[in-house]
Amino acid sequence: MSVDLVGFLGVVLVAYVVPGPDFLVVVRSATEHPAKGRAAALGAQAGLCVHMLAAAVGLSLIAARSPAVYDAIKLLGAAYLVYLGVRAVLAARRAARERAAGREAAGGVEDGTDPRTPEEEAPAHGRWRSGFTQGFLTNVLNPKAALFFLSILPQFVHGGGSTSRQIFFLGTLDIVIGVAYWFALVAVAARLRAFLARPKVRHRWELTTGWLFIAIGIGVAAAA
Repeated sequence: MSVDLVGFLGVVLVAYVVPGPDFLVVVRSATEHPAKGRAAALGAQAGLCVHMLAAAVGLSLIAARSPAVYDAIKLLGAAYLVYLGVRAVLAARRAARERAAGREAAGGVEDGTDPRTPEEEAPAHGRWRSGFTQGFLTNVLNPKAALFFLSILPQFVHGGGSTSRQIFFLGTLDIVIGVAYWFALVAVAARLRAFLARPKVRHRWELTTGWLFIAIGIGVAAAA
């Protein structure tokens, strides 16, 4: 098997370092709970597995050459990002109202910290399922990920061997690198949890990430 590994690794590393929707999903999930962050990372890479398999059997080519299919995937992905953003914004506002009601009940006293988050109180399997689903849907509904496997990855495939085998090899390498990168990012992001446990900071974080999701979703939908 003859592939251009050096060039491929350079492109993959740049693709992961540049923040995108999956970056935001993994980081946000990790700050809620490390286990959810790891689940989101695995979900994102599982979404890439779908694109890799589709590229290997030619389904991505059909999608790329059909504007209707491409636009449908793009709009579904955009709608899902907007959904995540709206949910985050509403959750932040709901939490702010609950804290205000709690302060009134306690005579206006607030200790400034809130060590337990809803994610910590949720069952472990629920955390994992939520994180994995968000990561998976964000990536599998991203047409740019499909086009990567269809147009970018084949540039590093040589004609001396089986094209499908080379795509599987490079795609698997991409996914493994991504898992290592995301898990390292989760470890770093999880350290922010103590800082984000402060109610006011958490409120700003939820609003910021929520509006970022909405902005990215709108940008995806509006992109040509």
